Amino acid sequence: MNGKFQSIINSKRPVLVDFYADWCGPCKQVPQILKEVKEDLKDKVRIIKVNVDRNPFIASKYQIRSIPTLIIFQNGVPQWTGVGVRHASELKEIIKDICE
Repeated sequence: MNGKFQSIINSKRPVLVDFYADWCGPCKQVPQILKEVKEDLKDKVRIIKVNVDRNPFIASKYQIRSIPTLIIFQNGVPQWTGVGVRHASELKEIIKDICE
C-alpha cells in the first residue's frame, strides 16, 4: 500500500486522505461529508481512505495520533491537516484555495 499511496498523493490534483478506523464512532460520519465534497468538486479533488489499523506505517509517517484525521496532499506535500469531523463546506473552501 505504501508505494501505491505515495504515487496517489504525488498528484498535482489535491488528494484528500481520510485516516480512519472501523471501531471509531466519529469516523462513521465522515464518508457522507466526503461524498458531498466529491459531488460538488468532482474532478478537482481525489478522495481516498486509509485504515490506520491496516496501514500503521503510513499512519506513523504522517503522525496520525487522533482519528478521524483528514490531510490534503498536493504534489506529495501535506497542504492542510484537520483532526475530527469537519463540515463539507469547510473542506470545499480549503480545496478550492489549494487549487488556485
